[in-house]
Parts: sequence; C-alpha cells; structure tokens
Amino acid sequence: MTGPRSVYDEARAAAASLGVLRGVLDDDVGRLWLDLLEGLAAPPSDPSRLAASYGRLFAALAAEIELASEPPAGDAWQHHLLRRLLDDENPFSRKAERVPVSAIGPALLAQTRADLSALQRCARIDGALLAPAVGRVTGTDPVAWEGFRPLETSGARSARSLMMERVAGTRDWGALVRDLAAYFAANGVGIFGRYRAFRWVHRGDGEGCLEGVPNPDPVRLSDLVGYDLERRPVLDNTRQFVSGMPANNVLLYGDRGTGKSSTVKALLSEFHTEGLRLIEVSKEHLGAYSKIIAPLAGRRERFILFVDDLSFEEHETQYKALKAALEGSLEPRPDNVVLYATSNRRHLVRERFSDRRGPATDGDDDVHLDETVQEKLSLADRFGVHVPFLLPDQDRYLDIAEKLAARYGIRLPAPEVRRRARLWSQWHNGQSCRTARQFVDSLRGEIALAAEDGDRSRAPRKGRARRPGRR
Repeated sequence: MTGPRSVYDEARAAAASLGVLRGVLDDDVGRLWLDLLEGLAAPPSDPSRLAASYGRLFAALAAEIELASEPPAGDAWQHHLLRRLLDDENPFSRKAERVPVSAIGPALLAQTRADLSALQRCARIDGALLAPAVGRVTGTDPVAWEGFRPLETSGARSARSLMMERVAGTRDWGALVRDLAAYFAANGVGIFGRYRAFRWVHRGDGEGCLEGVPNPDPVRLSDLVGYDLERRPVLDNTRQFVSGMPANNVLLYGDRGTGKSSTVKALLSEFHTEGLRLIEVSKEHLGAYSKIIAPLAGRRERFILFVDDLSFEEHETQYKALKAALEGSLEPRPDNVVLYATSNRRHLVRERFSDRRGPATDGDDDVHLDETVQEKLSLADRFGVHVPFLLPDQDRYLDIAEKLAARYGIRLPAPEVRRRARLWSQWHNGQSCRTARQFVDSLRGEIALAAEDGDRSRAPRKGRARRPGRR
C-alpha cells in the first residue's frame, strides 16, 4: 500500500539506520514514537493500544514543552529530538568536546552526518501528521500537539536553545556536523553540558546516580559580605584547580552561620564558565566514592565534591571510607576532582577526654590509645587546606549588617541600621553572617510592604521594633 504507510516505513528505516546517534531515540518518548509508526505501518488488531500509545506520547511532550522556560524549536516532537541530540553522549560528541573537528576520524564524521540526515527524516513525522493518521486507524479524534506553550520565556536565550533553533531551521541537518562539533567543544556534552550542579542520590533499587540540579543556589561571591580574608585561600585553591594546576582538598570549619556553605556554592557562579561543576554528596553516601568518580575521570570539566556539615560520631564508620577517598585508596583521585567539606568541627570525628587518658582508665580497655587518637585526627589531616570561619564579634557583625543594607539600597542612617541589627541578634540567632542576612531580608520586606501599601515616602519606623509574638 502506498501513501501514508510508505512515509512511516521510510521513517522506521531511517531510525533503524542510526549508528552513532542511535541513543537519541532510546528513551520513553522515542520508543512511543516508534510504537506509533509500527502500528500505523501495520494496523494492530486492537486499535485501542495505538490510541493509548498516542495518548502517552502526547502527555510526555506536553510536560516537556508546557513546563519549559524557553519556546520549542519546531514541533514538540522535533524539539524533543533536538534536545536528545544535544544531550546524547556518543563517540562523536565525546570526541568533539575534547579535540578540534579536524582530529575526528573521517568515518565517524561520515556516519554522524548520515545519522543527522536520518534524524531529520524522523523529525518530519510530527504531530500534524500523526494525529489524523491515528484517528483514521482508531476511529477517534486525537488532538495534535501543535498548540503547546512554554510556562515562561526568559529574555536571554541559552546557547543550547539557539543551537536547537538553528538545526530546526536548516534544510539539511547533515551539513551541520561541524557546527555541532563546535557546539560540544564550547558547551560540553550530556548531563555535564546541560547542568552545572548535581547531587548524588540513591534510587529505589538502592543504586546511586548523579542527578542534575536545574536551578542551583544563585549566590555569588559579591553577595557575601565580610570574611574576605578567610575566603582567599579557598578562592586561590579553586583558581588553581580550574586552571588545570595541582590543587588541594579543602575543609572549611567553624561556627554555624558564618558563610562556609555559601562560600562553596558561590564558587559555582564564579567559575562555572571555566568548566567547574559542583556535586553535592551526603555523608551517608561517601562509601560510594569510587562509583561517584567513575563517570568523572577523563572529562574536561573540573568537579568539586561538596560534603556539607561533615562530622562523625564515634560509632560512625563512614569516615574510614572518606579517608580512603582523600588519600590511601588503591585507586588515585582523578586530577579533575577535589573534595570540599564544611564542618563545625575542626577534627571532624568526635573526641572524648578518655581518648587522651592512659590505657585501661575508667573501664577503657583500648591498649593503643595513641593510635586511636591518631586515627581520628588523620582524617582532617588529609585536607590540604584548612580554613576557619569563626563567629564575628559585635563590631564585625554590625559592620556586615550595615554593608548588606547598603548593598540592597536600604536608605536608613547607619546608626539606625546598627541599632536595629543589634536588637535583631538579641531576639533571634545571635551574631553571625546568617543572622545579619536574615535581619536585612526582614528590613527589605518591611520596606517593600510599606511601598505596596502606597506609603512609599515612609521609612521603617525608628522606634523599637516589635518583638515577635508580642502585641
């Protein structure tokens, strides 16, 4: 039979011919699309299965486009194909991100060019064609997916979005093989090209995997007031690291609320354009260190494994896995991986006075107490850079609050800001960077609320602020 079926047979043949880019169709949406082609090429005895496949494909594409922050490149199916194309890790994309296109083998370039042309033939089988065809077989009236709209559209277009639009608007996708190689060289490939922040998570089957964080904390170094001297060695070490020079693991320790975690997260905003990626790992998952670094070795990106609020009780044994990860494992740490940790404890593992007494004291039968102490101290020793973050005294705390208020354009006299900041610290969490930021956030909210009420000329009242919970 000629006509529409020949179109579907041609698309199935194009999909079957894929070599290097075969992974582009290897996902739920791609498999649903292939199921639809098979059902249209040879109508099934149970048309309801074909209708169900179309419904599932419609729902998947709707979620992808309607919840997106950028407009689609072409039809929803075409947009999905192009997104998968830029995400797929294959010999061509992995090679292109590391070497000039002239260093890629001619056979690999030729197959990639042929695969791009095959994907273009697949892209032509879009919603406008599939919806009426499914309707004819199933006797239903399925809705085409031509009217999807993204959740929001930002002003600035990403390099990823621009590349997708360029491919979608090109008559011959195969002719763009060199442009695609240049894109991978500039932006990376796969999950590490799409995201800059990650967390290591355990799935329901107990296996761990890297999960991209679409919207990481946007904190920047310029947002952090105070502690510039403490941050300097962290910045210097990170600059060495992203430049490909030897760098150390870093331990940021000290009092709560002093900006340790914010310092590490701000490094991502500062250095992500130089290839820095941040991977958050919980203490409980440190035993999976070898699995975490396996996909990182040999990548062009530079990875900081970030362990926040790291400390161990005496009965916890994960610190032994961390010791092996930092130094002492048979498998060396890749040159593109370092570990940054924050902790309230300088030595990370809880110590007791009994650890420093003589043997067999108070029922302690540890014969080699010195070795016990050394084992606990040796964990912190394996961090090459130690940076203390201690609570500020009152003058430093008030100075931080005053500078934050000025940075956010709060037009109050400096003495008034300091007076209110002092009261805030008494009622809330003491004197720290975090407390200063919380105070300024409250002050900003008060000013914004006054402006919203129409009294833009009225500054926050200068009397004593009302204590929370009191009328």
